[in-house]
Amino acid sequence: MVEQITKGIKISVISRFEGMLINRQRECCTFSYTITIENQSKAPVQLLSRYWVIKDSLKPPEIVEGDGVIGVRPLLPPGEKHTYSSGCLLQSPIGAMEGYYIFRNPETYQKFRIPIPLFKLNAAFALN
Repeated sequence: MVEQITKGIKISVISRFEGMLINRQRECCTFSYTITIENQSKAPVQLLSRYWVIKDSLKPPEIVEGDGVIGVRPLLPPGEKHTYSSGCLLQSPIGAMEGYYIFRNPETYQKFRIPIPLFKLNAAFALN
């Protein structure tokens, strides 16, 4: 597990290798990840958007960005958590992801960036 706290927002990530898949006549490695976002600050926050850099050891990094996470823009009062799971396909059994979320304080409308710590996407068979 990878964890990081920035401005009172704790991001925890667990990643897993899920197996091989044939996608467009290519063999791909499938990975899942579960992220928990915990508001440890004293103010409510709402997640507005995400920005990902997906690193695959066999190709250039891919950028993915968009609104919310898996179709929602969770509002987190102090002490609340939001957990979601997602995944990605890599050509290689070795990769990583990192990025950031954009949050807003719904009381002040101030926006701020919270980094998502780098986490590895590794298939055990590829590691010595």
